Amino acid sequence: MSAASFLTPETVSQIKKTFEERIPFNKALGLTVSELSLDRVVLSWDMRPEQIGNFVHGILHGGVISAALDATGGLVAMINALKRMEGSGPEERSAVLSKIGTIDLRVDFLRRGVGKSFYATGYILRTGSRVAVTRMELHNEQDKLLATGTGTYIVG
Repeated sequence: MSAASFLTPETVSQIKKTFEERIPFNKALGLTVSELSLDRVVLSWDMRPEQIGNFVHGILHGGVISAALDATGGLVAMINALKRMEGSGPEERSAVLSKIGTIDLRVDFLRRGVGKSFYATGYILRTGSRVAVTRMELHNEQDKLLATGTGTYIVG
């Protein structure tokens, strides 16, 4: 099965719905899936008052930045884990996917989190049978790079 046939519109819709509506923390952050492929995931959200860390300057909280980058890396790792499981049944996929988790997350804050909206982009660096490594970037609506991250996830 090719990547194109693996990520059917139905599969993409199901992943988006699960990610946006069934994971309470993603919903609380307001994360939406803007782009989804094997090579690239983009999450976006609008700034909310409860996400401000520095109330004097209205700057996005570093924890929100870290959480968004982690969610982005986790989603791209999950997509690639699903691709590796082609041909397996729904029960086997569910069992593996329920165990996906963050092993390590590094975030580099490059600029203050100023913006009206933000988007995080994630790329897969390596997927193995047990571990996936991802690279993430966070930009504001003016395309200014605010933070980068590298994530390692258990996927098997």
